[in-house]
Amino acid sequence: MSSEPTPVDDRRVSKGEAGDQYVVVARRYRPGSFSDLVGQPQVSEALQNAIATQRIGHAYLFTGARGVGKTSTARILAKALNCAEGTSCKPCERCDICASIARGEDVDVLEIDGASNRGIDEIRQLRSNVNIRPSRGRFKIYIIDEVHMLTTPAFNALLKTLEEPPEHVKFIFCTTDPEKIPITVLSRCQRFDFAPVDTESIVDRLRFIVDSEGAAADDAALVLLAQRANGSLRDSQSLLEQLLAFSATRITVAAVHQMLGTAGDERLAQLVAHIVGRDVGAALREFDTAISDGIDVGQLVEQLLTHFRDMMAAAVGCSAEFMLQVSPGEHEQLAATGQQIGTPTLLAMAQIMDECLVRLRQSSHPRILAEVALVRICQIEDLEQLATLIHRVSGGGPLPITSNPTTVRAPRATAPSGGFPAPETKPSAPVVPNETDVPQQINGVTSRTAPPTEPDGEIDVHSGNVDEIWQQVLGQLEDLTSDFARFYDRVSISAPNRLVVSFQAGYSFKKESCERADRKSKIETTLSKIVGRPMLVDLAVLPEEVRDSANRQPKKTRRQRMRETESNPLVSRALEVFEAEVQRIEEPANKDASGG
Repeated sequence: MSSEPTPVDDRRVSKGEAGDQYVVVARRYRPGSFSDLVGQPQVSEALQNAIATQRIGHAYLFTGARGVGKTSTARILAKALNCAEGTSCKPCERCDICASIARGEDVDVLEIDGASNRGIDEIRQLRSNVNIRPSRGRFKIYIIDEVHMLTTPAFNALLKTLEEPPEHVKFIFCTTDPEKIPITVLSRCQRFDFAPVDTESIVDRLRFIVDSEGAAADDAALVLLAQRANGSLRDSQSLLEQLLAFSATRITVAAVHQMLGTAGDERLAQLVAHIVGRDVGAALREFDTAISDGIDVGQLVEQLLTHFRDMMAAAVGCSAEFMLQVSPGEHEQLAATGQQIGTPTLLAMAQIMDECLVRLRQSSHPRILAEVALVRICQIEDLEQLATLIHRVSGGGPLPITSNPTTVRAPRATAPSGGFPAPETKPSAPVVPNETDVPQQINGVTSRTAPPTEPDGEIDVHSGNVDEIWQQVLGQLEDLTSDFARFYDRVSISAPNRLVVSFQAGYSFKKESCERADRKSKIETTLSKIVGRPMLVDLAVLPEEVRDSANRQPKKTRRQRMRETESNPLVSRALEVFEAEVQRIEEPANKDASGG
């Protein structure tokens, strides 16, 4: 028997056709032509057009994730260029050259592992051999896999040969990390980016393999395999081969979950329901049952992360085709649940699960980390309502009514100096005052709770507009209340929804307390209508030492007086002529007497 290997494509080699040697599924069903290439139509079309128009480059760079067809495409291109029947977009796949290239054994197509041959010595050897013409094909083709593993000196040694190789030499580089390749190499190559293979294409290929193997499989099981492959056709084929050995009769969804260590849809839905319902105890019990049944902790955490991602995507309006894990029939319910939870809360949940996955790879206690993550996401507050609450409180508005079982208390308002604190505001319902409310004494003046007003058109009260708002209040007040309020000296803000109206020292509040309370209530009612939310007003009398302080000019500091003096044109000129500087400033002795 000849020692030469049988010239048969790997796709056609199965158990028994080459002795007792078993060839794995990924090799047996490797694509042999551009038409067989799965999930890369843009690459296939571009290369076929280049061959048809004789615009074949001297160096190609194939980039993409693992198992998407980079090396297979390199072999297909090599067969198309060196086929014994001539250069063609459709190699014959029957000649000895096509068969040997498919097996990776052709003398003119050299497949080099960049990780094992990464030094400058290997590249020097390559440079010395490129001038040797091919033995039987038209081109000598170098396929360097994981080319990014080459060292910087090796890349530098390859540059000149890569830019101007002999006419009979073609380079095909494959890599999963193009960012590590020097720009000088990238600029000398035609780059083709291989996209992850879509789930539908993977399912079709798996169905073809199952039928070719004479096996049976549920469609849902193949879909689950395709989803777990994350766009890698080779990974899906490896998983399928495991299942073909695991399930002797038929590949089912239960068999897939059992082999992968993942949770079924029903169990995952129950766990998510406990999380959404904030039932920590039930979530931990369900998690414990899943682990006891053989589900892998890391796989379950990854499933939860993907489920929260699908829930977020459905909540923001993505269609069922955009889901990664959830079936199309559950899309509407998923969207409703996601909108109920809120996008900020879903983002927080996904972030916690992602952090847990990262820590699981470095911890010897994966279960404890996963349980801590479950407790954290079960106790997350409604972040969307919390954001609204913060916005309302920061603007001085009332707290919103919430159905969340967690009680949120607003900060206690700070009363003006010398007064009593305002009553605590609770989010359960707004406080509605009535005529029987017990008045409070603040700064010696009776104070009632501001009447309710509509929240529409609220005005943010701050130091820049408080005087303007007070003028609007004065313009709407009538009778003696208007005269009473016009004697004010200044208006300030003491809390988000409270103003202090101060009067000059000596102003007397000698009226009856009931009359003052009635006027103050009218002021608060008018102010609340203008601002658009309940407001309180405190009346205060300024101490003696600040009387007429608004008319007094603040005393200038020494630095301010020196700057004003130096800015005087005469002084500035004198300082320049004499090259001097101002040391001190003395006021005239008779300034007060002369009135200067």
